[in-house]
Amino acid sequence: MYQLWKDLERLKRCRWIELSHPLNNESPYWGGIPDGAVDLSRTVFDWGNDMLDCLIQTFKFPGQFGTHIDFPGHFVKGRELSEKYGVRDMVYPLVVIDISDKVKEDVHYAVTVEDIKAYEEQYGDIPDGAFVALRTDWGKRWPSMDAVCNFDKDGGEHTPGWSMEALKYIYEERNAAANGHETLDTDASALAERAGDLACERYVLGSGKLQVEVLCNLDQVPPAGAIVIAAFPPIEGATGLPARVWAIAPEQED
Repeated sequence: MYQLWKDLERLKRCRWIELSHPLNNESPYWGGIPDGAVDLSRTVFDWGNDMLDCLIQTFKFPGQFGTHIDFPGHFVKGRELSEKYGVRDMVYPLVVIDISDKVKEDVHYAVTVEDIKAYEEQYGDIPDGAFVALRTDWGKRWPSMDAVCNFDKDGGEHTPGWSMEALKYIYEERNAAANGHETLDTDASALAERAGDLACERYVLGSGKLQVEVLCNLDQVPPAGAIVIAAFPPIEGATGLPARVWAIAPEQED
């Protein structure tokens, strides 16, 4: 039997964990995107047509919709867009930094370098080329826009996220390839308000790195030892695209 087929049989016995939210016309997206940007599953060729009895639909959505991948050109003019990335850029060792308990105490919590070093003391250094995901359990708030953004009475957002120092550590000290999170934005909201910009996201994309936003089910993934696959359609010129993301984790021990 061919070796890759044997390898696939072994992988099929692992745990495959969905990390993407399902999408429909009511799914949340960033408030700066104009109304009417989403129109999913519109029928343009219906059953009973004499030409051919089948169903065809169209799908309209922003690139930054649902669980999605961002390319550098999203924040930095002239930088890489979707066509620069091939299938080898879709698979990574997966590291999951869990700050969910700290987020329960402070919804504005931004992961620190100390949090990451504590992870490394337990699980080993972040490997070269890793995808570093930030677990906050914020994905459990989906699909309520109010809950995902955690609006106050004045419309202000209150969410956890990354700090600049933590991102510089994973990219400049550990050479990660990409990062991910469960919130709509990279930056913890309090830091974004202080900076007057999504400075953390601008740093990631300005460094030529990739990120995936609005992940889910990170509580089902081991902190270390899994791999993650982030697949997206090969649409040219995209600053971001909805992505199907999943983890493959070792079988649970009895």
